Amino acid sequence: MTEEIKALLHQTDAILNGHFQLASGRHSPVYLEKFRILERPEQTEQLCRLIAERFRDAGVQIVVGPTTGGVIVGYEVARQLGVRSAFAERDNGGRHFGRGFKITAGERTLIVDDILTTGNSIRDVITALHSVGGKAIGVGVLVDRSGGRTEFGIPLYSCLSLPLTTYEPADCPLCTSGEPLIKT
Repeated sequence: MTEEIKALLHQTDAILNGHFQLASGRHSPVYLEKFRILERPEQTEQLCRLIAERFRDAGVQIVVGPTTGGVIVGYEVARQLGVRSAFAERDNGGRHFGRGFKITAGERTLIVDDILTTGNSIRDVITALHSVGGKAIGVGVLVDRSGGRTEFGIPLYSCLSLPLTTYEPADCPLCTSGEPLIKT
């Protein structure tokens, strides 16, 4: 399955090479443009099915994700599981559930996102979830750029684990070589 998912990413031009500044602030010679997948409902449905199947018997009551890509992934995984979906928006350095989303105390919640690099967006969603009494039972992502090095204290499933090199800006050899930086 790993090779099929890699082929899907290449076919949709989701894998780009260059010198990129990621949302985390880190630099990388490879960028995953998630919207090349998310703009294609059939491929998105295919990948989200893998997440839904992994957590089908976990008693998921709601699926949540961070804005922006997590909204699409969350909706599709929730649709396949037959449960509600919600999303957490940025708010003063963290995340919150606005727009009237209600999560009840103890509600079994699956957190999803598109690309996992540092895990900060997912941690922010977990914090927001705990602040309203929800119970995080697992994390599902389309691609784990950390190669399984990110830990949340709950089960993590990725459709594809693709450890990609990243650098702190001060240690980036692409910066040193003068490679133009593309801000994503």
